[in-house]
Amino acid sequence: MAATPPPSTGTALPASARRGYGLGSVATGSFGTVPGLLLLPYLTDRLGVGAGLAGLVVFLPKAWDVLLNPVAGRVSDRSEHPAGRRRPFLLRAGLALAVAFVLLFSGPTSPTGLATAWVVVLFLACATAYAFFQVPYVAMPAEMTDDYDERTRLMTWRVAVLALAILVSGGLSPAVRDALGPTWGYRGVGLFVGVLIVVGTVGAWWGTRRAPMSRAATAGGSLRDQLRVVAASADFRTLLAVFVLQALATGTMLAGVDYVARVLLGRPGASTILFVCFVGPALLVTPLWQRVGERYGKRTGYVWGSVLLGVGALATLLATRAGAGATAVTVGVVGVGYAACQMFPLAMLPDVAAADTARTGEDRAGTYTGVWTAGETLGLALGPFVYAGVLALGGYVSSTDAAAAQPDSARTAIALGFTVLPALLVGASLVVLRRYRLDPEVHR
Repeated sequence: MAATPPPSTGTALPASARRGYGLGSVATGSFGTVPGLLLLPYLTDRLGVGAGLAGLVVFLPKAWDVLLNPVAGRVSDRSEHPAGRRRPFLLRAGLALAVAFVLLFSGPTSPTGLATAWVVVLFLACATAYAFFQVPYVAMPAEMTDDYDERTRLMTWRVAVLALAILVSGGLSPAVRDALGPTWGYRGVGLFVGVLIVVGTVGAWWGTRRAPMSRAATAGGSLRDQLRVVAASADFRTLLAVFVLQALATGTMLAGVDYVARVLLGRPGASTILFVCFVGPALLVTPLWQRVGERYGKRTGYVWGSVLLGVGALATLLATRAGAGATAVTVGVVGVGYAACQMFPLAMLPDVAAADTARTGEDRAGTYTGVWTAGETLGLALGPFVYAGVLALGGYVSSTDAAAAQPDSARTAIALGFTVLPALLVGASLVVLRRYRLDPEVHR
């Protein structure tokens, strides 16, 4: 029998709780965006690291998060802190993340071996702190409300703030780098993003201090036992597979923005324009996607957004040949779909966790979100890694001179990795999404 959502109480969260929770996305959006956008170019075009090795450097610390996130979820599930299971982790881990991020781009630039080792160690520290911020943060909605539509409204706030944070951090970071020059540019980026992370951390911690939080009994058993229970949820497996595939798709596009702007369009400053077109639409269309979800169901809205994301990516392949203006338009279409592909799965995840709590009487929200963020981290980490592999296959020339000439094969690799590959991944995710059943629209 297909699962059905838990009953709703109809109790709305106070607006202050929605705003406070949404502020946490300033931290998650900034850290989730800037390394994927600039860390690979930093390695290949500032430190002179080969594309293949650079991709590995970006991937391995994030792969550590894949193992750590379920542990972080279980730790927060078992927390008995008087301020709540989740909130205390936000402040401690968020501030640690900010410090580590500032140091990430402040290391030596030569010799290459030492500079690379610095990036690995500091990015590993960032990934560890991020796990203990992100997992409790994502677990909170399942405990803040049991209302199906209220979770969508809560995610609307989160995604709107997330879009703004991504827009500011990803849009301004390349400008900060270019304005400060090769010596201080990346260090300025580290400090800029570190400040954003502090703002998001303190905002979420303080803003949710009066938010209602349920305290269902902590699920018993070992972490392995709980992971086995989570893995048994067909709807969770489906939703996670879809989200990981799409995180991989957006991760490859994000990694390619700087290369498309510099090499294909011949306009380094266009990286900011393309990034704004990718993220900016979410500020306008997220409330519209909320209405789609309330009227037609979250899964239906998710499907529509995914189609736009994939079609926009394919159209960009042709647009890059027409120039920066056409490319900006098609990337804007991608951005409209991207907004839906952020909001709907994040609104569906608490439904899955709350359905499990309603069925068993035990709280596994942290374990669910730990596995979820592990999958998201894996997808976003694989994005730059896969894109770097495509560059390596295309013969991309790494150099400390960002203006180094590239062969035609490298230009083709840059284009295909930014367009066709993400479209294929989104197409595969749509096939998987057909199996999701925890949505009222499915039963109408």
